Amino acid sequence: MPLELSEFPEEVQVAFFMFSLLSDDWDGTSGTYMGKKWEPLDYYFNLYDIDDKKVILYIMKMYERIVVNFRMEEAENKRKIEERKTRTSGGKQYTHNVSG
Repeated sequence: MPLELSEFPEEVQVAFFMFSLLSDDWDGTSGTYMGKKWEPLDYYFNLYDIDDKKVILYIMKMYERIVVNFRMEEAENKRKIEERKTRTSGGKQYTHNVSG
């Protein structure tokens, strides 16, 4: 059974909340997930009156690394599956044979 967020220490709960406020950063040409956009973080720290900013930021960056690695592995697995499909299909098959 997965752990509930409430089972984690308060710092982790705050870090996950702050992490969810940040928008995702995607590469426009390849569609690759690049992580979070960190520019508004100081604004959110001040807005929610976060005291231990270093610890919260550290937890957020650790979590971001996990998410980026997971999405990278997921994309690589999808690429390999597609590569296997095209390799096993033997190329394009046409419905009409043309002799010439």
